[in-house]
Amino acid sequence: MADKKTIFIAFAIEDEKQRDFLKGQSLNNSSPFEYIDMSVKKAYDKDWKDKVRTRIKRSNGIIALISKNSLNSSGQKWEINCAKEEGVPVRGIWAYTDDRANIEGVNTEVWNWANIAAFIDSL
Repeated sequence: MADKKTIFIAFAIEDEKQRDFLKGQSLNNSSPFEYIDMSVKKAYDKDWKDKVRTRIKRSNGIIALISKNSLNSSGQKWEINCAKEEGVPVRGIWAYTDDRANIEGVNTEVWNWANIAAFIDSL
């Protein structure tokens, strides 16, 4: 495994448990990927966009957990667009096996170790 990468996780607040699950997977001893989680743990009351932009700029890449909840998540869409503005690579991962929602302009793949590791290793 290469050096640990800094990854921002963009997700709809309704999918917070999936974000926690992704972080837990990375801590598994047999996991082929490892990263520093830069996602927002609590919603910012004010100036949140400036704080999030700073985190995104410090990240090697963005993993966007995509679900039907993403379609109405203005915060997650803003984070994805911010990453694109800052030139930070974005990879979508479907948050659930039975949900194949799509966000325009986001290359989204099935959630498995190989896909996540390949993205992180490409950064």
